[in-house]
Parts: sequence; structure tokens; C-alpha cells
Amino acid sequence: MFIGEVSKKTQLTVKTIRFYEEKGLIPVPLRQGKYRVYTDDHVEILKLISEAKTLGVTLSELKGLIKFKDSKANWSEISEFLVILKERLTEQINATAAKIAKIDSCISIINQQTPLDSPLNERVYDGQKVAITK
Repeated sequence: MFIGEVSKKTQLTVKTIRFYEEKGLIPVPLRQGKYRVYTDDHVEILKLISEAKTLGVTLSELKGLIKFKDSKANWSEISEFLVILKERLTEQINATAAKIAKIDSCISIINQQTPLDSPLNERVYDGQKVAITK
């Protein structure tokens, strides 16, 4: 398939596809005359790159990860990387949950120590101040 069709299937611009090719993220496609001819493997790798970017994976990480043998991606290595990425994201979630717990603790301490007539015990709803009672 030609680059226009690949662009439609991957939702990537032609410029982006060529950029990924220049950077070695996808194998150089064979040519038919002056046109590049892409395969379904190219499409799958491009979709993987797009998804990985939404997960915060950098292009340099992907470049080290995506290795080709006979113009085919090494999917077992990609799978291993995704397991590591999942662990990294889980650690980030746990760290964020711990931060939220600290914030909740601070709010609780402040609410226990703040006098009832403090502006910290007021909230504005629909333009009107409403006292928060303990």
C-alpha cells in the first residue's frame, strides 16, 4: 500500500510517517518505481508508536525498543517492554495515591484546627458564601 493509505489507516500525517522512517522507527519500505510500498507490518508498528506516545513513551525509547529482523518487528521484545511500562505506570499511580493521601491528611488537620469563623471554612456556591460546619 502507498503512504496515503497508511496515513488513513494510522491517523498519522504523511510527514510523520516519513519522519519515523528517517529516524529508523519503521523499516524502509520497498519501492515500486518512485513510490514507497508499505506493508501491514508498517501499519502495526506505526499504530504501536502512536499508542506508546500517548502513554508517555519517548521516540528515543521506542527507537531502542523496536528492532527488526527481515523487516519484521520483534514483538516478543515489544511485549516485554510493555510489561515494564505497565509496572512503571503502576508505580506512578501508587506514588500519586500516596500524595493524595498526604493532601487529604493535611486537609483533615487544617479542618480540625481552623476556627469556625475562618474564611477557610467557607465555600462559594452559586455566588453565595456558605459556611462549612464541623
